[in-house]
Amino acid sequence: MTPICVVGGGGYVGLGYAVALAELGHQVVGLDIDADRVERLNRGDSPIYEAGLPEMLRRTLDAGRLRFTTDYAEAVPGSDIVFLCTGTPSLSDGEADLRQVRAAAASIGVHLQPGTKTVIVNKSTMPVGTAERVAGIVAEHAPQSADFAVVSNPEFLREGRVLHDILHPDRIVLGGDDADALAAVTSLYEPLGAPIMQTDHRSAELIKYAANAFLATKISFINDIARLCERLGADVTVVAKGIGADERIGPRFLHAGIGFGGSCFPKDVGALTRMAEGAGLHPGLLRSVLEINREAQRRFVARADELLGGLDGREIAVWGLAFKEGTDDLRDSPAVEVVRLLAERGAAVRAHDPAALPNAAARLPEIVLREDPYDAAEGADAVALCTPWPEYTAIDFDRLKRVMGGDLLLDGRNMLDAAKVEAAGLRYVGIGRGTRPTPTQAVVQAVPLRSS
Repeated sequence: MTPICVVGGGGYVGLGYAVALAELGHQVVGLDIDADRVERLNRGDSPIYEAGLPEMLRRTLDAGRLRFTTDYAEAVPGSDIVFLCTGTPSLSDGEADLRQVRAAAASIGVHLQPGTKTVIVNKSTMPVGTAERVAGIVAEHAPQSADFAVVSNPEFLREGRVLHDILHPDRIVLGGDDADALAAVTSLYEPLGAPIMQTDHRSAELIKYAANAFLATKISFINDIARLCERLGADVTVVAKGIGADERIGPRFLHAGIGFGGSCFPKDVGALTRMAEGAGLHPGLLRSVLEINREAQRRFVARADELLGGLDGREIAVWGLAFKEGTDDLRDSPAVEVVRLLAERGAAVRAHDPAALPNAAARLPEIVLREDPYDAAEGADAVALCTPWPEYTAIDFDRLKRVMGGDLLLDGRNMLDAAKVEAAGLRYVGIGRGTRPTPTQAVVQAVPLRSS
């Protein structure tokens, strides 16, 4: 059992690691500067919508292996390992904002215990070179006899599956030059049975950014192909299946839609772009990835405008507000951008989401929120599906047709059965879905092989 402090322990990454490490048997203190959030967490009340988190939080609290505090003096001394999980949001130019990181590093340094060695683990997504900066800040504020080392350990978590990804990782990446510190962090992860890669700080930091940028590139690529499919009468879902069957490419992240969002992809691609520019390079691919992503939402709304003959005064139901299914997170959500663009064009928006309505009430006070998707669609000229919640695949389309004022269903995630939608008398419009062939046209004719 290792005594561990998780700084930023009330956020998505920090809370996930605090709870998971306590579940693995370690003694964990989660530190967060938000006193209200800390009070909620100590009551076993999770402020984050995440599968399995409330149950594991309460279980580890009851077992006495987890607690939360706002006090560095209570959390850092006595901890062998300090996880640094503070936020690194984007500045206006796309560069990562490291103010929280710098403040946390200074506070960690002040409270290091003289005469003992502390390993500081950088979990936050930080620009290349930040490990050295963190080490410098800690050294500047630490007692003279304090001994510490910094290890870069980027996370590869998916919101909605945070605990699963922590406890069942594809790989563990550790960067550093202190053998003892690397060994200490390695010992935490060895029970998980994942491959552990040890490298230098800068390579570890860049792996995180490059991984997210590559996944975002796959999404923007298939969205660009979707535009071509619409023009040429092809079906992007079929095209994606065909190219994804190539083992060199793979099917994941080849789902055309209204673009990516959340706290990672837009921020990390933007930060990587700024890093490349700062190094004197011209990251044309990365810039295109971001522009294609922004265009996906604009094109979706423009399509609605075209099909409805204008949006001014139209009533639109938006299904899904979170940036993805399985979370209540609205940060950089494509759905929120769609709502904004619809409202700019004069549409009246009513929205439904299975989890994000409490967050949306504060974020989108100008739109009407409904707890039932059919209520949101009551009298609507169109329904725009923006977040791929599985609940929407169970919709009764006959009932939907009865409650709507119009008949247009815009599937921004290509997740609905078009035949079932149209059988109910609704117009189905997906992303990159060219004119579908009739059953006769769809038959693939066998061509006899020419004899040699």
